Amino acid sequence: MTWLGPDEGVSVRSREVWVYLALAYALLVVALLAALLLGQVISQTWVFAGLAALWLPWMHWLYPRRRTHQAVAIVHYVGILALGGALVATSVAFTLFLSIGYPLAGVLFPKRAIMIGVAATAITTVVAQSDPNGQGFGQIDLITALLGLSVPLLFVGWQVGLESERRRKANQRLQAALAENAGLHAQLVAQAREAGVLDERQRLAREIHDTIAQDLVALIGQVRAAEGARDDVEQWRRHADQIAVLAGRALTEARRSVRALQPESLDGAHLPDALADLAGRWSEGTGITPDFDVTGAPRRLVAGVEVTIFRVAQEALSNIAKHAKAERVGVTLDYLDDTVLLDVRDDGTGFDDSAAACSAGFGLDTMRQRARGVGGSLTIESSPGQGTAVALAVPAIPADPADPDTLLEER
Repeated sequence: MTWLGPDEGVSVRSREVWVYLALAYALLVVALLAALLLGQVISQTWVFAGLAALWLPWMHWLYPRRRTHQAVAIVHYVGILALGGALVATSVAFTLFLSIGYPLAGVLFPKRAIMIGVAATAITTVVAQSDPNGQGFGQIDLITALLGLSVPLLFVGWQVGLESERRRKANQRLQAALAENAGLHAQLVAQAREAGVLDERQRLAREIHDTIAQDLVALIGQVRAAEGARDDVEQWRRHADQIAVLAGRALTEARRSVRALQPESLDGAHLPDALADLAGRWSEGTGITPDFDVTGAPRRLVAGVEVTIFRVAQEALSNIAKHAKAERVGVTLDYLDDTVLLDVRDDGTGFDDSAAACSAGFGLDTMRQRARGVGGSLTIESSPGQGTAVALAVPAIPADPADPDTLLEER
């Protein structure tokens, strides 16, 4: 806070108002002593001085509320001018006390009204010394008139200079902030670029793992099976045909992953149909026919959610084929009001899920990352000899926000 008033936005503290009260009382006492020395003290002087001393303390209550109680501030200010003018009428020495009106105008009123308060103080100072018999301003003391004009001008000049200094400092702070923001912006752009590159790498890694790697694993299995069936021409040919299918699909998925497209099974197909096709192809490669069920009201979801569900199902079935040695497998897709659930379970060998959480492979991490990427969650429950259950829960975000309840059958 400056001596003339607080900066905009600065909270008012109780000690600030005592500066103005102390100044007002000091001017009142000095003016009264000067009037005594000049022999200009009469009975009315003591009355007006006492009223002024009683009127000033109201500033303590008003000061912190001056912006919300403008009418009360005006009344208080007018009261000070009236009492000061009455005292000046008894002695010219009280122009010292009346000058308190200049700084008070700067703190009690908004900027657009400061000049009104300054002018009112100057006019009161001059008028209070005019001849009571109506002789006009010709009876005003020359020195008093000069002071009445020069003090307001000095005050206004001080205020203008103070405001100019505030704006200069504000501009310097703004320029410094702009320079700092420019540096931060450049840093954020670089970080965003690095994050984008890393995210793209992770996306390609997930796509390759979920598509090409899975097909290559299945292809290797078919090659080994074909080597063991050299004496059975029909069985060997069946394995050879399956090898050709897996190799062609891996090549197609490699091209599609580079182009960042969704899985081929979802192109032009609904998610339940794509999962049914996935289960059928998985059954051909493993000889196990999974139980596939769809519950609830199927509906079209945004591509990111459907791709996540499909990839998690694909990874879970691949893990069953590689590790579980299961005889029964179940896949359930459940559409709820605002959530879609995918459950993949088997009766295979299982594993210690607590130990797996500490040493999770790339497949499990990929499934969890995909679930988190669409705001979902993945839960894996397993124990040795008790099989495994993979549960995915993702938000049911409709592909058409304007028509979220339209069922697939209706389309």
